[in-house]
Amino acid sequence: MADTKIIFVAFAIEDERQRDFLKGQSLHPRAPYEFIDMSVKEPYDSEWKQRVRTRIRRSHGVIVLVSKNSLTSSGQKWEIQCAKEEGKPVRGIWAYKDDRTPLAGVTTVAWSDANIAGFIDAL
Repeated sequence: MADTKIIFVAFAIEDERQRDFLKGQSLHPRAPYEFIDMSVKEPYDSEWKQRVRTRIRRSHGVIVLVSKNSLTSSGQKWEIQCAKEEGKPVRGIWAYKDDRTPLAGVTTVAWSDANIAGFIDAL
């Protein structure tokens, strides 16, 4: 069995349910990966930022759940910036099939098993 890949998930708190769906995919037996995130409903202080950076450093890549909520999510924007600073591969996945909000600096693709697995397998 291959080593488990750690994938950080950056998402807007309004898209928490979509994050849950994504994490559910990691329970599939053929998926040697684990999703982690740092969702919080409180303001983002320096301690939170340091914990996020540590988790992103330990991850193999970052999946960004992109939606209209991403445009106003300061925490998600910070996570994406942190991933780029740490040199981690970033892939955007549209959180909803009827929401194709573009997010500057993030290459985003449709949510599909093939797109998610392809990104993870390439890490």
